[in-house]
Amino acid sequence: MEQKDFEKIYEQYKQQSEGQALVDADRQIPDGKEEFVAVKKNDDGDIIAFKTNTGRELDYITALDEAKAGNIANVDVFHKYGRDIIRSEPDGIKENNLSELPEF
Repeated sequence: MEQKDFEKIYEQYKQQSEGQALVDADRQIPDGKEEFVAVKKNDDGDIIAFKTNTGRELDYITALDEAKAGNIANVDVFHKYGRDIIRSEPDGIKENNLSELPEF
């Protein structure tokens, strides 16, 4: 049986994603979609609202519904902690993570 070099395979995987991150740095927003450009946090640092590139301010529930409907670019919705959560698409760029966006 062939011995796998897990480290080497993982490094190849990371290089692919780093290359993709450079491509995604100039991400385009598909027609008809908005993008989150700022967030509002509570005293605990939790994101409680979002501002889009069109200036709309969305509470978390509305933002979640918009993201589920596919109206928000570059975010994913996943189920964790017994509820749905919004997160930025993993692209290797820390600066565009939702928690890194400026506050409004």
